[in-house]
Amino acid sequence: MTQLTTQPRMRTLDECYNELVAIDPNTAVSKYFIRRLAMSGTVPCIMAGRKRLINFDKLLAYLNGDIQEQKPQPSSGIRAIKA
Repeated sequence: MTQLTTQPRMRTLDECYNELVAIDPNTAVSKYFIRRLAMSGTVPCIMAGRKRLINFDKLLAYLNGDIQEQKPQPSSGIRAIKA
């Protein structure tokens, strides 16, 4: 039995933006916003050399509201160092 796996569509920042514009020419999403989502970890991405490859499918899911933004856990303050 073979399992059908789908390969994620990994795109550079410019390619993500260009595909979004092709889908919706009047989009209000900017390259800066996509970059912030990738750098914060909200949308999965990997580094390939100096390029950041963004998971385009997850980006679309986030923009559709299917993925909730993960808020960082608040720290409990300064912890004591045991010597």
